[in-house]
Amino acid sequence: MEFVPTGLEGVIEVRPRRFGDQRGWFSEVYKRDEFADGGIADDFVQDNESFSAPAGTLRGLHYQLQPYAQAKLVRVLRGSVLDVAVDIRRSSPTFGRHVTVTLTAADGNQLYVPTGFAHGFLTLENDVHVAYKVSARYAPETERAIRWDDPELAIDWPRPGGAAPVLSDKDAAAPILAEQPDLF
Repeated sequence: MEFVPTGLEGVIEVRPRRFGDQRGWFSEVYKRDEFADGGIADDFVQDNESFSAPAGTLRGLHYQLQPYAQAKLVRVLRGSVLDVAVDIRRSSPTFGRHVTVTLTAADGNQLYVPTGFAHGFLTLENDVHVAYKVSARYAPETERAIRWDDPELAIDWPRPGGAAPVLSDKDAAAPILAEQPDLF
């Protein structure tokens, strides 16, 4: 596996190797010792999946507070997404900055998002299936969200088909980063 640093310390793109032949391909997508050697030593305790039917579905920007803060290892099983991590650690020199990585089922790449970051993604095509590991259980009482179009974050979200993103009511009503009382 290849572990590729991004523009934010701790956020890592993971590129597993694929071994192919006339049948298709095989890939080891998670191997604890290799991940630890690559700088990812979290104990993942839950696997999640999402399916988004329309292109332009936006999920995020989400995070959970301690003691249930989650590191995430995100990959796309079908389709493609623009994956986003936002540094929400108040003492960090990169507080409020973000990185984007396009994750595709065809490439098999993954994004590791450590605790202290908000995470979200936008589907770039129809019928996208995303799977991700998390380092803490889902705890709704600690769940928070940041508005996807916060002007201070200035995330350049694509607009598949030119339409506005498809959002949950919760994500549409999320406050901007500056209004978040609970961060890291």
